[in-house]
Amino acid sequence: MRKRRILPAALLIAAIVVAVGLYLFQPWRIFTSSTVIEDLPVAPAPASQSQGPTETPSAGAAPSAGTAPSAGTAPSAVAAPRELATGQLISHEHASSGTVKILELPDGSRVLRFEGLDTSDGPDLHVWLTDAPVVEGTAGWYLFDDGRYLDLGSLKANKGNQNYEIPAAANLGDYTSVSIWCARFTVSFAAAELTT
Repeated sequence: MRKRRILPAALLIAAIVVAVGLYLFQPWRIFTSSTVIEDLPVAPAPASQSQGPTETPSAGAAPSAGTAPSAGTAPSAVAAPRELATGQLISHEHASSGTVKILELPDGSRVLRFEGLDTSDGPDLHVWLTDAPVVEGTAGWYLFDDGRYLDLGSLKANKGNQNYEIPAAANLGDYTSVSIWCARFTVSFAAAELTT
């Protein structure tokens, strides 16, 4: 009689342990992958202020030699972003590769960009700017939450080219590296030292 009560209780405990393990480790992520390909960010160049008044030709008249085209017909210039820092990802907890760039757009906004990112999928992955040194091997896996870091959000995908907005108030001088950080297990999947 007693054995009949122990068996269902043991099965219930085993099912709870398996459910918690599946939630925490998400083992199916070993077999999943996602790719995001975002264009290089661009912003319109700031409008230049003219020194004096310009004439607008009347309807049907061709602009004369010293007349600027009207604002509605001028093509908007697009300036390329300026590279502020760059680095190469090294593998930590998972094999990873790719380039990291910090870019400043013509409007003054800044983005962190991954190019050619290739890492493993995992639970609760984030992109961090940090002040930690980048150390190869297992000694570098756990350093990034020891000091200052700025969470730029969840990793969009484990492969591709991706852009992450850097808040305007962030002082880039405070950060020397980037980490793809697994918040669930407090470990770095990959990191890059930033050089200017």
